[in-house]
Amino acid sequence: MNMHRASLATHPGAPAGTGGHNARMESYQAEIAAAAARMIVEEGLDYGAAKRRAAKQLGAGGRGGLPDNDQVEAAVEEYIALFCADTQPQELRALRELALEWMQRLARFQPYLGGAVWRGTATRNSDIYLQLFCEDSKAAEIALIDMGVRFEARSVPGFQGTLVDALSVHVRSETLGQNMGVHLMVYDLDDIRGALHPDSRGRSPRGDAAALQRLMENTSP
Repeated sequence: MNMHRASLATHPGAPAGTGGHNARMESYQAEIAAAAARMIVEEGLDYGAAKRRAAKQLGAGGRGGLPDNDQVEAAVEEYIALFCADTQPQELRALRELALEWMQRLARFQPYLGGAVWRGTATRNSDIYLQLFCEDSKAAEIALIDMGVRFEARSVPGFQGTLVDALSVHVRSETLGQNMGVHLMVYDLDDIRGALHPDSRGRSPRGDAAALQRLMENTSP
């Protein structure tokens, strides 16, 4: 038992029931995280959508806050280790190879890879997320048109919280035998300065093509 929580619950000045409330909230969050992890791995949902659906399915929406992304990621890692250990490394390798191919094709836009494919928790149900940094926001669209690549354009929240253009394409992975979603998030060139700030666990949230190649060399399926 957490000693800090135990001392808080028994301290004369602590509100009645504080320890029990915290324990229940942690239990709810762990339950939501485990359910969300299954949806992320098996259905390819993003973290936010998976947490909301898990809370709704478990009827836990009003019983406490949702787990944070670190807690969900830990649950994803545990789920993969338990249920996907035989297949996930090969699937991750195939996705990283596909991501590297597109990073090389779009090298002029200083592409960085983020998301589950970069972090190592991706499966065949995961999409690939590349961040492009352009002086002209329309340059990436023109490049895709010149390559004869069909894409869908929309606006989504970027890593700084503001809306950015996202160009989504479907790409065939011969290794996996299916089409994969590749999402190109288009940022201003100056935004690259804030792209590599470490996350809450001290890790780089994304990497360029050279970093991805090193990661692949050091990770055998």
